[in-house]
Amino acid sequence: MSGPVSGGKGHAGVLPEWFGPHWWTGREAVLVAAALILLPLVLQRRVDSLRYTSAVSILLAAVFMLITMGIAIYTIFSGTAKMPRMLPDFSRLSSPFELFTAVPVIVVAFTFHFNVHPIRAELSKTSDMKSAVRISLVLCSVIYAAVGFFGFLLFGDATMPDVLANFDRSSGSGVPQALNDAARLSYALHLVLVFPLLHYSLRVNVDELLFPGGRPLATDTRRFVALTAALMAALYVLAIAIPSIWTLFQYTGSTFAVCISLIFPGAIVLRDVHGIAKRKDKAMAATMIILAVITSSIAIASNIMSSISGDEKGVRAVAS
Repeated sequence: MSGPVSGGKGHAGVLPEWFGPHWWTGREAVLVAAALILLPLVLQRRVDSLRYTSAVSILLAAVFMLITMGIAIYTIFSGTAKMPRMLPDFSRLSSPFELFTAVPVIVVAFTFHFNVHPIRAELSKTSDMKSAVRISLVLCSVIYAAVGFFGFLLFGDATMPDVLANFDRSSGSGVPQALNDAARLSYALHLVLVFPLLHYSLRVNVDELLFPGGRPLATDTRRFVALTAALMAALYVLAIAIPSIWTLFQYTGSTFAVCISLIFPGAIVLRDVHGIAKRKDKAMAATMIILAVITSSIAIASNIMSSISGDEKGVRAVAS
């Protein structure tokens, strides 16, 4: 909305394009406005209260996918599409290692483990949780793959770490700017509606860490409001301090997300306190942990080298 800075080049956001550069179209003001819009949602005490906004967020993600697909198909038939590389660029020694930066980003996309228990606890039939997880994984896979494929087909080697930065007036896609704006607006609203679900589990876990054995958070209004305000303030500061979503996904994906998604579940299976894991399960868990540690270590090393050199070209090798 305010214009990300990606790949060393500034790209105007929706608001600066519509109204010009002003203080109220800048990153800080837009984040404050987003926080105010989010406030009624993050103050919900039951995850069940977010079911309708979550459904709308999925619809908006699908809208973003369809717009990206439509623009890509339009450019193909109009002859303005750029032929992307079909293979990674191995011209540099670090290129093979940069491919591992794709792993953290994909892991982040599929990390939702911390919301499984709160959602399952509020289902009328807890047995439906397995179907809900499978449906969620299928939806995420389809949308993720479609946006990645058509986005790279549309922008080719010019694809940026944050693909939303490509949908500005200099995208050169040859389609009405209204579609570019619709793509960004739909995804911005999608993120707004997804955030409360992530914040819900964050707040519950921080509360249990700081106040073990205390009253349930939902029944303690003072603690609930204070913790919500503190977390929102901390997240605002982090959002200002870390302007690149690519940098955030690289490091969180190769550390926290890998632990939550792969290492910790595998460790639980290996520990097997209930004695229900079979030898096949333990072998799979051990393999998962080893692969996660290896790929995460390579990704972290590659991220550090990229940060030192200030080079973000690795995303283009990842995209192909």
